[in-house]
Amino acid sequence: MSAPRLTARIERWPVAGAFTIARGAKTHVDVVVADIEDGASSGQGEATPIYYHGESAESVLDQVHGLVGAIAAGATKDDLPGLIGRGAARNAVDCALWDLAAKVSGVPAWRHTGLEALAPLTTAFTISVAQPERMEADARAVAGRHGLLKLKLAGEGDHERVAAVRRGAPDARLIVDANESWTGRDVAAEAAALVPLGVELIEQPVAAGQDHLLDGVVSPIPLCADESCQDRADLARCIGRYAAINIKLDKAGGLTEALALASEAKAAGLELMVGCMLSTSLGVAPAFLVGQTARWVDLDGPLLLARDRPGGFRFDAGVMTISDPPIWG
Repeated sequence: MSAPRLTARIERWPVAGAFTIARGAKTHVDVVVADIEDGASSGQGEATPIYYHGESAESVLDQVHGLVGAIAAGATKDDLPGLIGRGAARNAVDCALWDLAAKVSGVPAWRHTGLEALAPLTTAFTISVAQPERMEADARAVAGRHGLLKLKLAGEGDHERVAAVRRGAPDARLIVDANESWTGRDVAAEAAALVPLGVELIEQPVAAGQDHLLDGVVSPIPLCADESCQDRADLARCIGRYAAINIKLDKAGGLTEALALASEAKAAGLELMVGCMLSTSLGVAPAFLVGQTARWVDLDGPLLLARDRPGGFRFDAGVMTISDPPIWG
């Protein structure tokens, strides 16, 4: 077995139509794929740059290349936090190391996490923010295939958007993502208006860094921190303000930190959601392991693309299952 060799590349994947949130629309996603091989086995990890942190595929690729020497010298996933900060680059390398360890040992990655079994998961399907009539049509088009819908919101007119989706999908479970657009609004009142529409979770109502605006807010629907909770360093400011956190491996910097974050969050009494950026099945596969203990799962990244990798997850009526052989781990 030779010294581990780290390589990386940028891949562009087209979106099915356009993916629209309060900050804008995307017609494609650029992901960074890290590959670590030791002469006999290889492991891969995929990461999507966190655009709201100023990351680009090129900057993430440069960061990954900066770890080539450390990986060749034998750096492990436990060494990575001392070598590089949280974010997409660390995620790509961390997940590649997990995958390599699974391939070398012949033991699936999920067993290395301590899980006793691996179950299919029901994932949300995202409805992009648009005018109410468009969101109603989009919801109606997928209502028979997805029992859990996640609505992207934008602030003004959100109640009309949610009501429209409810008309289009009367039997679906609904969660909403305000994407920080309720900053300056009466969050409790906005949430109360959504109770009759059956919304069960509200993500990131206020801007990250302005979480103090939630002090004293009593929401009838659980609030979930997304941008406000990247890794364990952010937990303290979330406790008492949010009922749940959304764990994304690109934010946390890999599966290693995501698992630790999940453990500490649950110990603090927070509910878990696991999410993803736009990505292929290779990108969501490690998050699927975190999702085994989460209350809400939002791993529809591959479903939002025009195509996925060969051997990706199977999605049937919103339930995702691993292909055999698995694409990762």
